Amino acid sequence: MSHISVLLHETVDALVADRNTGIYVDGTFGRGGHTRLLLSKLDENARVYAFDKDPQALAVAAELEQEDPRFKIIHASFADLKSELNQIGVEEVDGIMADLGVSSPQLDQAERGFSFMKDGPLDMRMDNSQGLTAAEWLLEVDETHLANVIFQYGEERYSRRIAKAIKAAGLIETTAQLAEIVKVAHPKWEKNKHAATRTFQAIRIEINKELDDVHAFLPQALDLLKSGGRLAVISFHSLEDRIIKQFIQKESTLAEDTGWGMPQKVKDTRTLKKIDRIRASEAEVKENPRSRSAWLRVAERLDKKGAE
Repeated sequence: MSHISVLLHETVDALVADRNTGIYVDGTFGRGGHTRLLLSKLDENARVYAFDKDPQALAVAAELEQEDPRFKIIHASFADLKSELNQIGVEEVDGIMADLGVSSPQLDQAERGFSFMKDGPLDMRMDNSQGLTAAEWLLEVDETHLANVIFQYGEERYSRRIAKAIKAAGLIETTAQLAEIVKVAHPKWEKNKHAATRTFQAIRIEINKELDDVHAFLPQALDLLKSGGRLAVISFHSLEDRIIKQFIQKESTLAEDTGWGMPQKVKDTRTLKKIDRIRASEAEVKENPRSRSAWLRVAERLDKKGAE
């Protein structure tokens, strides 16, 4: 299955608003769907920078660099957004977007080890040039920590049973082996879901430090945005969406007066304004079932000299 960019037009339209130039960032290039549409809406003076860790995504991005001089790819995580951009002289940008989902090629290629649907080496690394594979990590991690990861990142109620079974198995080399171990250990799973769905999600998040990266990314994005600049982030599961929701909520809420006695004027420290929250349409979900769980949240940077 080729990669279909989720909430493609909604994301890019929200990001540029009524502008046709500026400096923009795609924090998760993937296969470039969002970036290409963004470039098509911008004039010749615009610049677009993209980040990715995946070697295959970087190869696609390198081709786009040759095609379009307005575009540059950066081999790094969006968790290093600010430092990487500052190093090349970019201090402020007009918009930042990120699609936090695993791309279809990553899921569909058995050798990447992301999915239990196709048997392959148990890898799961988005940047498969460094770090521990999932197989190596499972061999090293202790049972208690593994159970905690499966419970917290997979929201799996049977995490302790599953962790015990995984550790008892010793070396697990393939996705099919892991899926079968979880299936046997799991007493009851959700209708229309594989028993290993939540466990695979949890291990993938841990291996790639996905939630840590989101926590690191958001405040850096805020610092980089110009007044009136837009932030547009797509998430695919509740843990990511909760982080984004809470960040935008915190930055767009007026602080309460906590003084005693007579009411005091509260300094307005808001930095963001909520713009929208969008789900995939029925037509998009029908065409691309993976968009079913996607949420797009959009916010705008308030005047840096003082909130509106």
